[in-house]
Amino acid sequence: MAQLRQDYQKFVDRETEIIAIGPEGPEAFADWWHKNQMPFIGISDPQHVIAKLFGQQVKLLKLGRMPAQFVIDKEGRMRNVHYGESMADIMTDEEVLALLDEINREQGGSKVA
Repeated sequence: MAQLRQDYQKFVDRETEIIAIGPEGPEAFADWWHKNQMPFIGISDPQHVIAKLFGQQVKLLKLGRMPAQFVIDKEGRMRNVHYGESMADIMTDEEVLALLDEINREQGGSKVA
C-alpha cells in the first residue's frame, strides 16, 4: 500500500482510480487509512461481501484474505485479473502502469511520457 501511495500520481496521470478493499471493520480501516494518508479510495469489507463478489480467496493458514488485483477499463471491462497465492504475490506498480499504458494506447486515451 505504501508503494501505491508513493506512485499514486503516476496512476492519476493515466486517468486511473485506485480502489483498495480491506478486511478490517470500518473504524479500524478508517483509522489506518487516515493515519497512513492514503490518497485513493479505501473500502472496509469485514464481511467479505465484495471479496466474494470478485472471487477473492480467504486462506486462514496463509494469514487471511489473499491479494487480488483487477484492472477495469473505462468501458467497465475486466482487462486483467491477478489472484495472489500468498500475501507477497501481487503485481508491481510498474507492471500495472505498463498495462495501463497499453490499454490507454488501445483506447486512444492518456499519453504518458
